[in-house]
Amino acid sequence: MCSRKNIQMFRGEVSRGDRESLNAHRAAVFWFTGLSGSGKSTIAHRVEKRLFDRSMRAYVFDGDNVRHGLCGDLSFSPAARTENIRRIAEVCRLFIENGTVCMCAFISPLEKYRQMAREIVGEADFYEVFVSCSLEVCEERDEKGYYKLAREGKIKNYTGISAPYEIPENPDLIVETDKESLEESVARVEEFILAKVTS
Repeated sequence: MCSRKNIQMFRGEVSRGDRESLNAHRAAVFWFTGLSGSGKSTIAHRVEKRLFDRSMRAYVFDGDNVRHGLCGDLSFSPAARTENIRRIAEVCRLFIENGTVCMCAFISPLEKYRQMAREIVGEADFYEVFVSCSLEVCEERDEKGYYKLAREGKIKNYTGISAPYEIPENPDLIVETDKESLEESVARVEEFILAKVTS
């Protein structure tokens, strides 16, 4: 097995700055965290479409979607959750080198997971978006029935029921989806992202 210390980084002729200039916007990672059902993915995908309509390069990394491919071999154990976040953060680091606005919709329930992602991506390129929503409302929105199964003990270690969720202490943005409409949340997130990548 080849050690990483024997592998050197190769730098091509096109830089991140070149790509950002071509795109006419900065690249950055916007990490959406919150309970299942809080609206992370819905908001991220709506904002992605709005940015696309502005001719911006943007992409959503969705927690469910990556489990079908990149992280399809991982369970939901603490170690596997850590590896799940590590992989996504590393992929995002590649995407920002490509000049892309990355929106990551992951429960990422523990502060240590989110801090690891921040460290991998880099402080200057990482923004934490806390999608705040009461557990009661999240359960009402639960079309897949996961919360019900968790309360019945049929799903173990389910965040918010039998596993903890640590509320971010200093997120860069908070959207309260149990107090504002979807359109209001989407507009606030879009405005926030534009301020960070086009100013």
